[in-house]
Amino acid sequence: MTQQQGLSTEPLHSASVAKRMLQGAGVALVLISIFLFPIDDANPAWGKWWMIRPLLMVPAAGAMGGVFYYVMDHLRYQGGWKKAAAYLISLLGYIVALWLGTVLGLNGTLWN
Repeated sequence: MTQQQGLSTEPLHSASVAKRMLQGAGVALVLISIFLFPIDDANPAWGKWWMIRPLLMVPAAGAMGGVFYYVMDHLRYQGGWKKAAAYLISLLGYIVALWLGTVLGLNGTLWN
């Protein structure tokens, strides 16, 4: 029998998908909270609980951005320019997910 050299038993993902989702949702919740909580004079036509929708929708979109970051791990571990490209693509994907969640969450209230 011959010994095989150079085999890697390290896991591909440095963190679980749940951890990445929580990180993405946490950042999104902080950002939308900073945007929403200073509003004192809301339009009465929006209803009493108008903040619930954006406070649920934006963190959900942030969690999906965290999943996208997790999925890009395979490219990130290849090193070199692929690592830099993976970070850039992950950041852009998270920003797009956050923007779409913000539009969906604020539609009909602050986003007319």
